[in-house]
Amino acid sequence: MAQEAQGQVRLAVFDYDGTIMDGQSGQLFAVYLLRHGLISARTALRLGWWGARYKIHLPYRQDEARELIFRDIGRLDHDHVMRIMGDFYTEALEPRTRADAVREVAACREMGLTCVLVSATFFEMARVAAQNLGIERVAATRMELDEQGRFTGAVAGEVVAGEGKVRAVTALANEAFGEGAWTIERAYGDHFTDESLLELAAEPVAVDPGTTLARIARKRGWKIASWS
Repeated sequence: MAQEAQGQVRLAVFDYDGTIMDGQSGQLFAVYLLRHGLISARTALRLGWWGARYKIHLPYRQDEARELIFRDIGRLDHDHVMRIMGDFYTEALEPRTRADAVREVAACREMGLTCVLVSATFFEMARVAAQNLGIERVAATRMELDEQGRFTGAVAGEVVAGEGKVRAVTALANEAFGEGAWTIERAYGDHFTDESLLELAAEPVAVDPGTTLARIARKRGWKIASWS
């Protein structure tokens, strides 16, 4: 359990893609699904175009990539999708988990911090990662389920990215601990869209940051870490 400082639960908040895990889980998942015949070639092409727009900062819609994937695999029942995600994590994500990230999570827990995984990736996938890392709480993108428990292909709420990470962590912590009863001691991220999350922490850490976040971190005096 987390220790409290001045009546507050202290959090360590970790981004997943590019921070704990080397790579982008959504892209890797799409490749995995295509290789196993679980999404169509047309869907894969549309996902590739979405990824290209994201990389070069052309207009794109956050929900689109998630909707494309889950429209194809939504024909499967919920338990089947969970098995696919579990197998995908073991095959593709676990080997990409950074050893320094594992050590940092363990160090934060030793300090009495409650660890939170926040990610734009799918909640079910993030939960598997969190369980393997010993992270207690998860804030990630949820996909809508119908009355039969099947995925509809729509995002439930918003994609947990950029400012959405701040809203998701705030909502999770307020529900779990109460408003005003928690504080972010440390936050870790790799992308410039993580700036709003990092600036909430007493100790923000830019992990193997891209050019833009590295510049922001140097300007603001944030720690820059390189994780193996």
